[in-house]
Amino acid sequence: MRDPALPPPILADKHPAAPSVFRPENLLREARRQKNLPTRAVPEICLLDPDGDLETELRRAGHAVPDPDWPCYHTTLSRFPLGAEEIGVIPRAVGASFAVLEAEQLFAAGCRLLLSVTSAGQIADLGATPYFILIDRALRDEGTSYHYLPPAPFACADPALADAAAAALGALPFPVHRGASWTTDAPFRETEAAIAAAAAAGALAVEMEAAALYAFARAQARDVLCFAHVTNQMARSDGDFEKGEANGTTDLLHLLAATAQAWRKYARKAEHATESR
Repeated sequence: MRDPALPPPILADKHPAAPSVFRPENLLREARRQKNLPTRAVPEICLLDPDGDLETELRRAGHAVPDPDWPCYHTTLSRFPLGAEEIGVIPRAVGASFAVLEAEQLFAAGCRLLLSVTSAGQIADLGATPYFILIDRALRDEGTSYHYLPPAPFACADPALADAAAAALGALPFPVHRGASWTTDAPFRETEAAIAAAAAAGALAVEMEAAALYAFARAQARDVLCFAHVTNQMARSDGDFEKGEANGTTDLLHLLAATAQAWRKYARKAEHATESR
C-alpha cells in the first residue's frame, strides 16, 4: 500500500530534465518502415486544430490536401497555402496528452513553429462570443505538463515570442485578447468551485491543451503559441458554441497569417543574435 504521505504518482519520480528512452524520431522511423513511406519534412509552421473545423472547411473548398507521407499512427496531416507560407494542420488532437504526442512528432519531422487554436469556455466576460485569446500562461490542471517541468501553478509561453505575436495581432480587424487560461483534463468536471478557483487565479477561459504544450515547449526549447477561441459559456444556455462566419475559419486564417509573419521576423532576429555571439 502506498504511503499517503508520499506525493501522488503524477508528481513523483518524474525527473523532467532526464532524457526519455522512448523518442518521437524513433517512432516515426518505425512507422515509415512499416508503412513504406519516404522521409518528408512537414511544413515549418504547423497547426493543431482540435475541433477539426478549419481542416474540414479547407479540404471541402479544395484548399487543403492530405499529406500521404505523414507517418503518424494516430492522425492525418493536411497541407494548405497561406500567403507565402505552407501550413501543416492536424485535426482533432484533443486534450493535453494527445496534443503533446503530436507536438513531439511534428518537431521531430521538421516543424519549427507549432500553433494550437482550440475552442474554449468563457470564464471572464470579455464581450460577446466568439473571440480569440492569445494564451500567455496556462493553469496546469492536467497531467502531461508534470512530465516536462517541475510542479508550478502555470506553464508559460515564451514572453518574447508572445510579445511579437501580440504586436502583430493588434492590427487585425477583430480583437485578440491576451491572458491566462485554465487547462483541464476533465471538461465535464468544470464545477462552480473549480471555475471560481480558476477565475481567482486569473484565467480568462478554459481549454484542454495549452499548459501541456507550453511545458513541452519550455522543456524542449521549441516555439509554440496557443490560442483560445472562446465560443461558449460551457453550454449553460441554448445557442452556444457558435464560431462565426464559415465556422470561424475566416477570422482564424487572418490570425494564423499574422502570427506566421510575426514569427518569421522573430525567428530571423533570434538567428541573427545567435550568429553575432
